This record gives sequence, C-alpha cells and structure tokens, in this order.
Amino acid sequence: MSKVPITVAGAEKLRDELKQLKNVDRPRITKAIAEARAHGDLKENAEYHAAKEEQGLSEARIRDIEAKLSNAQIIDISAMPKSDKVIFGVTVVLYDIEADKQVRYRIVGDDEADISAGMLSVSAPIARALIGKREGDEVDVITPNGPRSYEIVEVLYI
Repeated sequence: MSKVPITVAGAEKLRDELKQLKNVDRPRITKAIAEARAHGDLKENAEYHAAKEEQGLSEARIRDIEAKLSNAQIIDISAMPKSDKVIFGVTVVLYDIEADKQVRYRIVGDDEADISAGMLSVSAPIARALIGKREGDEVDVITPNGPRSYEIVEVLYI
C-alpha cells in the first residue's frame, strides 16, 4: 500500500487519540460490559447491547488509526529547506482575486483537513493547483463553487 502524507501534528493527534482509546476508553467499556452482564438476561439488556456496540465502534476506530499510522509518511516541514515553492505541509497566504481578500491555508493530509481552521486537504482542488507553484504565481482553480483565481502572496514553513 502506498504511503499517505501526514504532518507531524496530525500524526501526534492520531497517536493521542489511539492512546486515549486503548488506555482509557477500552477499560471503561470492558467494565461497563461486565456490569451489564451482572444484571442478568442479556437478550433484553439495553445497557449490555449499548456497551457492546460502543466496544465495536471503539475497536474499529483503533484498527483504523493503527492502519493510518502504519501507512503514514510523516512529513516535518520545519526540517525542510525553506523556499518560495508550495509543497505539502506549508502554510500559504493567497490573495483571492474575485473576493478581493487574503486567505491562509495549511496544506495537510486528508485526515487532518478542516477548512474552517484553515487546514486544506492535499487532495482538495485548491491544494492540487497550488502544489509546485511559487510566490507571485497566479493560480486558476475549478472549485465546486465555480472557477477562482488566486495569487500566491507568501509561502510559510511553520
């Protein structure tokens, strides 16, 4: 399977969630199942069925995170030589020509993306159009809301 890019912060967030699931949630769920079992008849025991469902979801999430981390290519942007070129992990300041305003995005992995927080997925149309471009370049992007034009104002390695 091919490696999937992820930032150092994104990998750390996944590791923290995995630690929480394994060390806190898993024992709590196991205890809830044991308590529900003690109530007797499991066929009509809603607490037992709810705890078993939560256990299934939690274990699925653990497997998902472990798979993501095993296939992750962790990219530390702070260790890379700085340039004016847009690459994965950089923060890019753009001038939106149509809206006449500046926007700022960090290009991150798919699992880290949160557009409201300025975290743009590397597979998003804007990010794909920006990768490889340099400060001062103008970029035309076909977005779900129609074509947009941006000028790359600054590339930040932070």
